Amino acid sequence: MRETGEWMMNAATTGLAGGMALGFAGYFGGFWAFLLVLVLGAAGLFVGLVAQGDLDLHMRKQR
Repeated sequence: MRETGEWMMNAATTGLAGGMALGFAGYFGGFWAFLLVLVLGAAGLFVGLVAQGDLDLHMRKQR
């Protein structure tokens, strides 16, 4: 917990939540639901990293 009472997710918690989501999708929906959740999760991760500024998409010319 942080001093402000705000709870911050770490990598282990995020991985656990993602794994559980994939497990539920695979169990209840089968392979295609598992694959759909995996692809949409990866797309969400990509968008989140770009929005957070951790992934730079600008092309820079080499001199």
